[in-house]
Amino acid sequence: MRTAAALLTALLALGAAGGCADEAAPVPYGLTFEDDFEGPGGQLPDPAKWRFDVGTGWGNAQLEYDTDRAENASLDGEGRLAITARAQEWEGRAYTSARLKTEGLFAQARGRFEARLQMPSGRGLWPAFWLLGADVREVGWPACGEIDIMEYRGQEPRTIHGSLHGPGYAGGAALTAAHSISQGGYDLGFHTYAIEWTERSITWFVDGFAYQAVDRSALPAGADWVFDHPFFILLNVAVGGNWVGPPDGTTVFPQTMLVDWVRVHGELR
Repeated sequence: MRTAAALLTALLALGAAGGCADEAAPVPYGLTFEDDFEGPGGQLPDPAKWRFDVGTGWGNAQLEYDTDRAENASLDGEGRLAITARAQEWEGRAYTSARLKTEGLFAQARGRFEARLQMPSGRGLWPAFWLLGADVREVGWPACGEIDIMEYRGQEPRTIHGSLHGPGYAGGAALTAAHSISQGGYDLGFHTYAIEWTERSITWFVDGFAYQAVDRSALPAGADWVFDHPFFILLNVAVGGNWVGPPDGTTVFPQTMLVDWVRVHGELR
C-alpha cells in the first residue's frame, strides 16, 4: 500500500494536472492514537488508554470468563501486549482470557486503524481486533455498527476475516471477506491488519494488501450506513463461541495473541 506521503503526492499531482492548483491541498493522515506497550513484564496495559470488559458470553456463547488480571492481559517486557487464554476454572467457567477496549477513553470516526499482531492457534480460539460504535449503550447492537478489522478461527491458521455489521447486515448476514495465505500461518509471526475508513467506504488490509472494500452504496436494499460516528477499539481472545465452536483435545493452553502496537490516524481531508 502507498504511504500517506505518497498518496498526498499523487493527489497533489492530480490536482495540478486538472487545473485546480489553487484549491486547498489535502491534509495527510495524522496520528491520533498510539500504544507501543512499552513497560516492565507483568504490568497491566496503560489505564489511560485501555479498559477491561469483565464477564462472559457477550452474546456469542463464548466459553471463557474475561478478567482484568495480569495473568490474562499484561505487557511482556519486550514492547508487546500479551492477551492470554488459559484453561482454568474461574467464576463457573472452564477458561479465562481478556477483552480490552478504549470505550470512554478514545473513539474516532473514519481514518486508518491498524495493529501489528501475532495470532494464537488451536481449535476453538477466536482472537479479534475490532471496532464498535461508541453509541452502543444508547442504541444497542447492531444499530451502533461493528467493524471487524481482523477475526480469526484458531483451527484455520492461514485465514483471516474482515467484516461489517449493521442493521440488516449483522451476524450471519454480515458483509465479510476472508484472506488466506498459501504457506505458514498467521500464528507463526507478526502481520499488520488495518482498515481505511472514509465517508463513503471501508477497505481492509493485511500487510498492505487490500483484500476487501465495502462502499455505502453496496449495502442491502433499505439498509442504513451506520459508520458516520465515532467507534472505539477492542482487542480480545475468545474461547469457543458460535463462530468457532469449542476447543477439543488438540487445543493446547495457554494460548496468546501478541500485540506489538496499535495506531490510529485521522482521516484524509
